[in-house]
Amino acid sequence: MISAIVLINAEVDRIPEVAAAIAELKGVSEVYSVTGDVDLIAIVRVRHHEDLADVIADHLNKVSGILGTQTHIAFRTYSKHDLEAAFSLGLDDD
Repeated sequence: MISAIVLINAEVDRIPEVAAAIAELKGVSEVYSVTGDVDLIAIVRVRHHEDLADVIADHLNKVSGILGTQTHIAFRTYSKHDLEAAFSLGLDDD
């Protein structure tokens, strides 16, 4: 699985609508409304590197109300959840 973090600047009066439209796109797992230099952060997860272009360039960037994006592709994912799955032996916890 390939993950990308997309920082999004949107028209201020359209942030909720832009976020909702992005969240509906195939490949987008989450969209966060945030404080700081950007308005929204979208997490994109796809199986193949080429799929990033389909999701981000062909669909996400074309959502009405988006002023600009920056995409960061993740090299590795570090989280408690992922580490537990990686080290799981498939035994049920009873």
